[in-house]
Amino acid sequence: MTSFSGIGIEHYIVVGAALFVLGVLGIFLNRKNVIVILMAIELILLAVNINLVAFSAFLGDLTGQVFAMLVLTVAAAEAAIGLAILVIYFRNRGTIAVDDVNRMKG
Repeated sequence: MTSFSGIGIEHYIVVGAALFVLGVLGIFLNRKNVIVILMAIELILLAVNINLVAFSAFLGDLTGQVFAMLVLTVAAAEAAIGLAILVIYFRNRGTIAVDDVNRMKG
């Protein structure tokens, strides 16, 4: 399949890999803020979606795009539930520091 305006599948893979690495670094380098960790997870899911859609378009098959929609649905549910848990935790504890989460026993 020919690419449009010189942008090939390699470019999409590089962008997806860069977003994936940024997401992983965001999780491992920042262990203090839960909101940044949730955003890093969203970056990882976005990188997966870019690769799914790029390979789907390259192969001429819609399966990758269907899976990308499924990943978007799961990401939206994860963000909604994660933020709801975060709001409830903040109301009870007064902080959203990740270090204090291990005290949630019992």
